Amino acid sequence: MPIDDAQFKLAMSHFASGVTVLTTEHEGVRYGMTVASFASVSLDPPLVLVCVAHSAKAHDAIRDAGKFGVSILGHEQADLCGRFAARIDDRFAGLEILHGGALGVPLIANAITTLECSLHSSLPGGDHTIFLGEVVEAQTRDGAPLVYFRSAIREMRF
Repeated sequence: MPIDDAQFKLAMSHFASGVTVLTTEHEGVRYGMTVASFASVSLDPPLVLVCVAHSAKAHDAIRDAGKFGVSILGHEQADLCGRFAARIDDRFAGLEILHGGALGVPLIANAITTLECSLHSSLPGGDHTIFLGEVVEAQTRDGAPLVYFRSAIREMRF
């Protein structure tokens, strides 16, 4: 019998993860959301995974667009984590947004890393879908990451 929701959330909160903003554009509408469930999967081909709740507005847009962007946030971008997690209509309002050169997906300016991904495949994951993306473009800059640990945003400085 599985553990209860509260115990599972507490246990998982003890795993530190980077903070990313997942983005896509479909039929002229931009979608974005904060995602902590992100990981590298494969080098050949270069694959990453993101887990997206079925109820998220971006879920169907990612599936239908067949592409997405991942912006790995730096420690100075904590406000963006909250913005893209909030239930607001236009999460992109007033932000400097880049459009990737390979796929044209919206990306967060000044993120420490941005990835453009074509949708490789998807897998069921309970109340989420696990989207696998093939990385077709990556940009990086120096900077310390924004980290999520024990249910709070943390700044790591090196």
